[in-house]
Amino acid sequence: MTKPEVRDLARSRDLPAASRPESQEICFIPDNNYGRFLAERIPDLARPGPIVDRRGNVLGRHPGIIHFTIGQRRGLGIAAPHPLYVLEINAQDNTVVVGPNRELYRSALLAGRLNWIARPDLERPLRVRARIRYRHREAPATIVPLPGKKISVEFDRPQRAITPGQSVVVYDDDTVLGGGIIETPLD
Repeated sequence: MTKPEVRDLARSRDLPAASRPESQEICFIPDNNYGRFLAERIPDLARPGPIVDRRGNVLGRHPGIIHFTIGQRRGLGIAAPHPLYVLEINAQDNTVVVGPNRELYRSALLAGRLNWIARPDLERPLRVRARIRYRHREAPATIVPLPGKKISVEFDRPQRAITPGQSVVVYDDDTVLGGGIIETPLD
């Protein structure tokens, strides 16, 4: 069923959820304070650390990597002659890497933990449309099978803020073929 069909069904049965607004938030964090929620459960991710540029120059300090996401501009607390954005979050060395917006664009990604829905495993390159996050516009791409049940997704045009841990979903017209978890952006 489509969402509108489910809403109509709920409305016909006088269910309160029929008119409830959609939520993209995590329902079990009522105050939406993700930083506090994660800090209580994974204190190591709330350790302060350096904010660096691609060359490793320390530009500032952060209160914990849990407070940042790839592509973020706000809340860095760094004065610079041009806007800086989060390019990478390195949990191993507790650093946040920043740089100019243009460095957020990548032409490909590596994905694993694949889940094929409308097709068997991928055996050869295939033209698709790919989406790298919720509300991201689908973009033309070629998916290529790789060893270890992984794929590369090679975009026709570079995409902004490809983020490890997010899902990539691939489509053929309106059909979801499947997807996987982004492991790393590629050049």
